[in-house]
Amino acid sequence: MQHSFLLYVEDPLKAAAFYEKLLHAKPLEASPGFAMFALTGGTMLGLWKRADVEPKVSAPSGSNEVGFHVDSNATVEKFFAEAKQVGAAVLQAPTQMDFGYTFCVADPDGHRLRVFATA
Repeated sequence: MQHSFLLYVEDPLKAAAFYEKLLHAKPLEASPGFAMFALTGGTMLGLWKRADVEPKVSAPSGSNEVGFHVDSNATVEKFFAEAKQVGAAVLQAPTQMDFGYTFCVADPDGHRLRVFATA
């Protein structure tokens, strides 16, 4: 079984360019309506043009948060530096929370991206 999650975006090609830099990976497919990335463990990340989603989406853009579990606090710091470098909006600088060391940024469509290393 393969798992995937979708983010509804205004411009899949623009979003794909952002995620290509952030993930250091090329999309498996990219078109004006949809882009797809393969993540570790066989999970797929889809970027679907919000206007084309059926049934229509009622939630506001950016109402999702995607978590990326990494192996260490040093890796959290590395990803934070890279996220800032590719233009992600910083919502929370690296900090220790009850579940581990984490930060949160937003992609161009406002979706929250959280990177964390568990304590």
